Amino acid sequence: MENVDRLFEEAVEFLKELIAVPSFSKEENITADLIEAFLLDKNLSVNRAGNNVWAFANEYNPALPTVWLNSHHDTVKPNNGYTLNPFTPIVKDGKLFGLGSNDAGGPLVSLIATFCHFIGKPLPFNLLMIASAEEEISGAKGISSIISKLPEAEIAIVGEPTQMRLAVAEKGLLVIDAKIHGKAGHAAREEGVNAIYLAMDDLDEIRNFSFFKSSPFLGRTKVTATVIKAGHQHNVVPDLCEYTLDVRVTDAYTLEEAFQELKSNLKAELTPRSMRLQSSHLPDGHLMYRVAAKLKLEKFGSPTLSDQALIPWPSVKIGPGDSARSHSADEFIFVEEIKAGIQGYIKIINTYAELS
Repeated sequence: MENVDRLFEEAVEFLKELIAVPSFSKEENITADLIEAFLLDKNLSVNRAGNNVWAFANEYNPALPTVWLNSHHDTVKPNNGYTLNPFTPIVKDGKLFGLGSNDAGGPLVSLIATFCHFIGKPLPFNLLMIASAEEEISGAKGISSIISKLPEAEIAIVGEPTQMRLAVAEKGLLVIDAKIHGKAGHAAREEGVNAIYLAMDDLDEIRNFSFFKSSPFLGRTKVTATVIKAGHQHNVVPDLCEYTLDVRVTDAYTLEEAFQELKSNLKAELTPRSMRLQSSHLPDGHLMYRVAAKLKLEKFGSPTLSDQALIPWPSVKIGPGDSARSHSADEFIFVEEIKAGIQGYIKIINTYAELS
């Protein structure tokens, strides 16, 4: 493929630069500087809001649809299991080690290389590259903060480590705080209504709960009780029990629908923390399905969150690397995965253009 070797070498070197700079969520200003400078060096008009950076491959044409290429440049903090310096990029045995190398540095530089491949080339759509911030925490100053500044996406291709499989659905996240009230009393006497015992009925329901609707790619929505607290003194019957639910919502539900189904089956007072992180599903009949068929891309449903949850337009998730390596000690990506990622992304864009 034309110029892939040059793009690949440049991408690997750029990833090393990004790894060498700490870029924790909300602290990724220096990597934003690097990305901005990299794109400016390509003689592009580059936009920036906070630590989000974006540019078009050609002058924006409002008469054409827009294809987004998006990945993030923030990372989680390294865990205690690291044996290597997380900020020292090392290539050994075909692996590039370093914090963020796999999630999502490899997909990010592969998308940027693909974007550079199409600079100045005619396409039947606008091609927009977005390097977003605060993805790891779904932060308010991440991609959601710039949605209104960008043209609607006909399709958003989100770069995450999927082994170049195509995620056409992604689970959303709903965290619910629950309160169940009893009546205080002395533990030595037959007094009060124990809120813990009342909560046990709910928790038993949750343990066996099965949501009504199922997703063809993601199965059933799952609810898990993860935190519980009640009482403050051994001899007092507690009048309040609080627990937290983690709900991984498939594309068969909106967060609001999943919340209502739980609410109708539990006794507790339920309060959702947020309704932002919606599940996603590529609409039936979308052109990207034809692209996937032509390129024989394996389709699947992803259980992990990404910026897809905050993008209000049709989207898919695909990229080099393996999600199982994300947030792990001594994180790495195979160097050849980056090359395969660039080749794969270019084929997707070319095929999307041919079928448009």
